[in-house]
Amino acid sequence: MKILGIETSCDETSAAVVSNGATLSNVISSQTVHNYFGGVVPEIASRIHIQIISKVVKDALNKANTTIEGIDGISVTFQPGLIGSLVVGTNFAKALSLRYNKPIIPIDHIEGHIYSGFLEGLDIEFPFITLVVSGGHTAIFVVKSFNDFEMIGATRDDAAGEAFDKIGKLLGLGYPAGPLIDKLAKNGNPHKYHFPRGLISSDDYDFSFSGLKTAVRYFIQKTFNGSVPENELADLCASVQEAIVEVLIVKSQKAIEKLGINTLVIAGGVSANSRLRELAADTFSKKGIKLIIPKIQYCMDNAAMIAILGEFKLIEKNESFNFFDYSFKANPTPKRSKNR
Repeated sequence: MKILGIETSCDETSAAVVSNGATLSNVISSQTVHNYFGGVVPEIASRIHIQIISKVVKDALNKANTTIEGIDGISVTFQPGLIGSLVVGTNFAKALSLRYNKPIIPIDHIEGHIYSGFLEGLDIEFPFITLVVSGGHTAIFVVKSFNDFEMIGATRDDAAGEAFDKIGKLLGLGYPAGPLIDKLAKNGNPHKYHFPRGLISSDDYDFSFSGLKTAVRYFIQKTFNGSVPENELADLCASVQEAIVEVLIVKSQKAIEKLGINTLVIAGGVSANSRLRELAADTFSKKGIKLIIPKIQYCMDNAAMIAILGEFKLIEKNESFNFFDYSFKANPTPKRSKNR
């Protein structure tokens, strides 16, 4: 079985081919033009998707040494994300499905991240915990099967990646700030400054990072009169990063211990952070917890995670699901609750 995946939820145009759990290709075209504006401009993002999606899909098929005729199904991200970007991807996938009579599987972008650990191999046993941490989402899920998961914790305000970007702007860094903070922090002292760890001691699995952002802003104004000296930047980045990462690890550990589950998947763009990977490996290896963090190319928005989840769903062939139903629509803001 070969599945073509298409992902256009934000500013990456991606297509991939997955076969029997193995990634045959994973093409990602990133829109660097948004760096100039300090954030993603939705209209520009959708226009670029229109211009490049056909070539990205062709490249993915060529790299997988196959054709659209050789594909058994098409999975596509339909929520959440930027409405214009989602419309481009879903309409392109529907057109391919209609033209070549291929089953189509609409995939939730967050579900793609939840199951992205399977891109590292199929030996993950249910149930497991997934921490999805990115620019727009920070949440913890209990995953019981390919069609059954529950969100048990979420951010009450800013997501972790959003906090990195907003604090990076306060520090005078470019966009996206997460990788820049990670790089600068390598030469800094993470204990030089202490910033608040929102909800770290609460009994739930929720997150809050807006207080950290506010604390950093007031600290910069009071200590440096609003302008951070260059020789303090590395220490500030390391201290901010430590505050974010520590909360992510503590909350994940709390979920594992309380629920008695011994497998943790960390996914999403922020899972590429080197300190998060380091602290997670150190913390959970000591406790005998199986830790899975996908390769960097699978942490960012990518079509491989959309394709592999589509493959799982097509294999299961839920009789209640119509794989030729084109009535689904791009949905930028699906309703979610901690009791899914």
